[in-house]
Amino acid sequence: MVNKNSNHTYLKVKDYSVSGEEFELIQNSEYGFLETMPQPTLDKLPEYYKSEDYISHTDSQRNLFEKVYHLVRTISLKKKLKLINSFASDTKNLLDVGCGTGDFLQTAKDNNWNVTGIEPNNQARDIANKKTNDLVFNTDQLSKFKPESFDVITLWHVLEHLPDLEEQIAAFKKLLKPNGTLIIAVPNYKSYDALYYKNYWAAFDVPRHLWHFNKSSISKLVSKVSMEVKKVKPMLFDAFYVSLLSEKYKSGKMNPIKGFWIGLVSNLKSFKTKEASSLIYIIKNK
Repeated sequence: MVNKNSNHTYLKVKDYSVSGEEFELIQNSEYGFLETMPQPTLDKLPEYYKSEDYISHTDSQRNLFEKVYHLVRTISLKKKLKLINSFASDTKNLLDVGCGTGDFLQTAKDNNWNVTGIEPNNQARDIANKKTNDLVFNTDQLSKFKPESFDVITLWHVLEHLPDLEEQIAAFKKLLKPNGTLIIAVPNYKSYDALYYKNYWAAFDVPRHLWHFNKSSISKLVSKVSMEVKKVKPMLFDAFYVSLLSEKYKSGKMNPIKGFWIGLVSNLKSFKTKEASSLIYIIKNK
């Protein structure tokens, strides 16, 4: 997707994880999301993921922060399973795009789902395949699946990483069964913690996050392929995780008390504003 519909700079944000480079967030006037500019070329993008701190690509528990992350992930997996179970059909075919190390796929598989995963990172894919008996594939496999193959397609904090948004959404629609469900979870730059931390907000995560969404931008994007957001749910744990990282970027240290407080305030405000740090979108055909 080109940025012909973009206009002003929303923020300038630094890559705190890997390169230290600065990027601009440009407002897209057609959809309302923010675009990371300049976007790395596809051949150079993997270089920005080469960090031992990129937790979703490893199962490491080297410190208290990572141990807490994995504890929270265990709780989140149960919530995700409950969500997809509410959309299960007789076949229970699940595609998880950007499945990381495969924990969600393993949980679904253990609960009688027929699972398939897509993961571009070699290290994460190898770990996931050990958990799922080689049911996780590289990105190029996506185009080889038969149309209308899946009851549920999930992207847990993945859409913001994908180039060619309109093509991707159209591809997911094609792979869904007529009454299938697309579930997308992404950070929300309209949340309190995003507005509080501004350019230090960890969920901007440039340039790995190519796009930065709000509720209206997701609705506009899926409407292009005659799909509709039916429900939006908050991911309350994300506010704490993101705020802790944001404190580290802002002050140079984790500052857990301050990070927890901002995460709590963000969640409390979201009960009224419906603008949580991350949001889950339940999407169906119109």
